[in-house]
Amino acid sequence: MNPKDIIEKFYKKDSELYRILVTHSESVAKYATKIVDKHPELGADRRLVFEGAMLHDIGIIKTSAPAIHCSGKYDYICHGYLGREMLESLGLNELALFCEHHTGAGMTKEEIELRELPLPHRDMLPTTIEEEIVCYADKFFSKTKNLREAKTFEKALASIEKHGEEPKARFLAMHERFKIE
Repeated sequence: MNPKDIIEKFYKKDSELYRILVTHSESVAKYATKIVDKHPELGADRRLVFEGAMLHDIGIIKTSAPAIHCSGKYDYICHGYLGREMLESLGLNELALFCEHHTGAGMTKEEIELRELPLPHRDMLPTTIEEEIVCYADKFFSKTKNLREAKTFEKALASIEKHGEEPKARFLAMHERFKIE
């Protein structure tokens, strides 16, 4: 199934939120598939990376984030596990994990508990090379401005650093494996 067809099951195609989500997701997908093409030694499934990148943020519709036209009831940090539930409801279990495993540089159960995040207490780390690539690529694109313009590595790192040393170390390890410059 085409990822946009899946998105349209939950989003109004003519809405600003749809435009933001699809533009962001296309930017992440383009960057992520460029990583796959640049690093054939990783053996990543290009189709799976593309589909996972297109659907990784589908859960934002259930969150409260007025700056990007989200009027749901959950904290924005919840969009990953909410997206997982949405895709699992369609039987898309493999793609559902891209949603839950992309937030930050992934999160451990311990980090979730220590930071008292409103998330299920379980590891939410990328578990496949495809999930890692999407998680990494996502850090380079905003949903609030310049949706198609990649952030610099320094800006992407700064957005992760504020969450502690473990996420920073995971992101730096991804950067070493996936950089394309």
